[in-house]
Amino acid sequence: MDKLVVMLRAAGDPTRLRLLLLLRQAELTVSELVDIVGQSQPRVSRHLKLLTEAGLIDRFKEGSWVFYRACDRGPGADLGQAIDAIAAPDEQENDRKRLAAVREARAAQAAAFFKANAAEWERIRALHAPDKDVEAAIVRQIAAHPMDSLLDAGTGTGSMLELLAPHVKRAVGVDVSPDMLAIARDRLARAHINHAQVRLGDTYRLPFPNGNGISGFDAVLFHQVLHFLDDPQAAVIEAARVMREGGRLLIADFAPHDLEFLRTDFAHRRLGFSDREVQGWFAAAGLTPVASEAISGSAKDKLTVKLWLAQSASNQKAKAA
Repeated sequence: MDKLVVMLRAAGDPTRLRLLLLLRQAELTVSELVDIVGQSQPRVSRHLKLLTEAGLIDRFKEGSWVFYRACDRGPGADLGQAIDAIAAPDEQENDRKRLAAVREARAAQAAAFFKANAAEWERIRALHAPDKDVEAAIVRQIAAHPMDSLLDAGTGTGSMLELLAPHVKRAVGVDVSPDMLAIARDRLARAHINHAQVRLGDTYRLPFPNGNGISGFDAVLFHQVLHFLDDPQAAVIEAARVMREGGRLLIADFAPHDLEFLRTDFAHRRLGFSDREVQGWFAAAGLTPVASEAISGSAKDKLTVKLWLAQSASNQKAKAA
C-alpha cells in the first residue's frame, strides 16, 4: 500500500503527469523533455528523479546522455497504463506536437548517419544471400516457440527488433554504438513498436541480472555480430548467463570464407565460423545444439549465411523426463 501511495503522489503533479505520459510514448533525454514541456532543466530533472524513485520510469545512461522511459513491467507499468487510459487526449495535444518535432529531428540525424555509411552496408549485403531469405530463416528458427522476452545482442540498426516484434511481448536491443542506437530508436518509432527498446551496452558485459527458472530472456539473438568480436565464445557465455532456464540462443553469421578484404575494409576479425567451432561455444556456455541451417545465394561466389540454434541443457533434461 505504501508503494502505491508513493507512486500516486509522484504522478499527481501536473508536470510529472505530463512527463509520465510522454515517456510512455518514447525514450527521451532531459534536454528533449525540456524542449517539450517548456520548463527549466533543473526543474525537469527533479521531476524525473521523483518519478524514477517512485518506480514509474526507468533511467538509462548512454555515454554522456541519459535516457528516460516509462516502466514496461511491474506495478509502475500497470499504474502508468491505467493513467494513460483515462488521460484526456486533447489536453496532451501540444505535448504530442512537440514530441513529433523531437522525433523528426532525431530521424534527420539518423538518416544522415545512415546515408554516410549506406554504401558500405550495401556492399556487404550484396555479398550474401538475400536479406528476405535470411530473415525468414531467423523467424522460422527462433519464433517456433512462444517468447515473452528477447535480447538482440549487437542490435545495430534495430532491424531484428522490428522483424521479431510481432513474435515477442518484450524485446531489448543492446549495442556499443550510440549512432546505431539512434537509427534503431528511429526505426522502432516509425514502426510504432512500443514493446521494444534499445540500450547502450557491451556484449561481453550485458547490463542484466542472471537468468533463472523465473526470470531472464526467453531468447537471445546474435545477428551478424560475432565476426566483429575478439572473443565470440565469451559473448555466447555471457548471453547464456542472462537467459531464462530453457531459453534459446540463435546465431546468424557467415560460414567460413576467404574474403580477406572484409578484415581490412570492414573490421571483420573472423572470416566466418565452422559448425565445430560454434558447437564448442555452446558446450562452454552449457547449451545444447538444437538445429542449424545454411542459406546460400544463387551465385557461386555468394557468402553462405549459417544459423545455429541452441537451448539450455536444463530444458533438454526436462523434456527427457
